[in-house]
Amino acid sequence: MRSAADAMSLGYAAKAAAVAAAASLMALPTAPHAAPRTRAAEPVVTPYLAPSPTAARLAAWIIETGDNSGLPFVVVDKSAAVVSVYGTDGAELGSTPALIGQAIGDDSVPGIGDRPMSQILPEERTTPAGRFVAAYGPAFGGARTLWVDYATAISLHPVATGNPKERRTQRLKSPSPDDNRITYGCINVAAAFYKAVVHPTFAETKGVVYVLPDTRSLAEVFPSFGVRVLAEAAGGEGGR
Repeated sequence: MRSAADAMSLGYAAKAAAVAAAASLMALPTAPHAAPRTRAAEPVVTPYLAPSPTAARLAAWIIETGDNSGLPFVVVDKSAAVVSVYGTDGAELGSTPALIGQAIGDDSVPGIGDRPMSQILPEERTTPAGRFVAAYGPAFGGARTLWVDYATAISLHPVATGNPKERRTQRLKSPSPDDNRITYGCINVAAAFYKAVVHPTFAETKGVVYVLPDTRSLAEVFPSFGVRVLAEAAGGEGGR
C-alpha cells in the first residue's frame, strides 16, 4: 500500500480526478436487483489455509442473513493472516495466506489516504477492521486495483516485491502468521491466487470485504454478528 513497494496500488497523483468515479462504484444498490454474475474461479491455488473458526462463523452469518447483498465477498482474518474469497452464492472460492498492515489496530488515522507515504509512521500502518464495499478503480500508473477503502487508500492486491528487504514473498510462505504484518495497510496475497481467484471474482462487479478486528470487539465492528456470537456463547455456558 502506501510504500514504494505498494505504489502499484495507490495513485495519489491521479486520486483527485478519480474520486467521483470510484465513489460511484462503491455505493451499494438501494433497491432489489439480480445478483451479479461471478466468473468461475480457477481451482483453488495452494497453499490453502482453512478459515479460522471465527472467520468461518462470520462467513456463515453473512450467507444466512444476506449481509453481502448478493455480492461476492471476502473475509480477512488479521490474527490468522488469511484471506478467504466467496462467490455470490456463498461458496468458498479459496483461502490463502495474506500480508496485512504492520501495526496492530483497527482504525485508520484521519486523512492518511492523502498523505505522502514517507510521512506515515510505523504505528499508523494499520489495516482497518469493518465492512467495506470494494470495487476495482484507477491506481498508480494507469493500472487498476481492488479498492477496499478508497478514502484511506486500502486495497487488496498481489504481493508487492519492490523492496527485497521486506521479504514479502517469504513472509507469505512462512508457516506462522506472526511475520505477516509488513504492509502500510493494504492486503497482499500471492500473485497466483490474485490472478486465479480475486480478479475473476471481482473484475465485473463490486463486492464486500469484511476485515476482522485486532483489538476491538466483534460486537463493535459487526454489531449483528457480535450479538449472535455472544448469544451462542451464553447459551453454551447455560447448558453446562
